[in-house]
Amino acid sequence: MNVHEAIQTRRSKALIEDKAVPKELIEQIIEAGTYAPNHHRTEPWRFFVLTGEGRNQLGEVFGEIIAERQDDPDSEESKKKIERVKNNPLRSPVMIAVGVEPSDLKNVILKEEFAAVNAAVQNMLLTAHALGLGAIWRTGSICYDPRVTKFFGLSEQGEMTAFIYLGYSDMEPAPLQKTDAKELTTWINK
Repeated sequence: MNVHEAIQTRRSKALIEDKAVPKELIEQIIEAGTYAPNHHRTEPWRFFVLTGEGRNQLGEVFGEIIAERQDDPDSEESKKKIERVKNNPLRSPVMIAVGVEPSDLKNVILKEEFAAVNAAVQNMLLTAHALGLGAIWRTGSICYDPRVTKFFGLSEQGEMTAFIYLGYSDMEPAPLQKTDAKELTTWINK
C-alpha cells in the first residue's frame, strides 16, 4: 500500500475485535509517530501503551471525573453513565495514549509543539492501517482533565492529545464523501 492509498482508504474503526496485537506492531506504530516533523527537534510527544489491567486503571480515573460532573451521581442514570465511561478504555485490546510535553526553550512556539504531536498521531493512524489494524482517535473533554494528565505523569505544561484505540477490525469502511480539494484551495500567484 502506498502512502496516497493509505491516506485515501484509512477510516476510524470503532468496532475492534478482542484479539491481542503483537508488541512488534505496536512498536512500529509508535516509531512512525516519532518521524513526524517537529520544530527545533524538540520531540514533544509522549506515548503510553495501555493493555490488560492498565486500561481498567485509566477507566477508574475516567469514572471519578464523570461522577464529579453529575448533578446526582447516585441516580440510576448517572451510575449507568459512570460505568459506561469507566469501560471506555476497554473498547479495544490496546489503547495508545499520546501526550505533548512542550519544550521550555524560548524559541519554541507552543502551538507548534501540539501540531507536531498531532502529526505524530496521523503517522500512527496511517501506519496502523497499513499494518492491517483498525484504529480510532478519541479525545473529548475527559482527555484534557488534569487528573488524566497526572495519571500519565505529564508536567503541568503537558497535556494529552489523543487516545488511539487499536486492534483488529472486520468492519468494512463506508464510502467517504469528501469535498473536492479544488473547492477548498485558493491559488495566489500575483
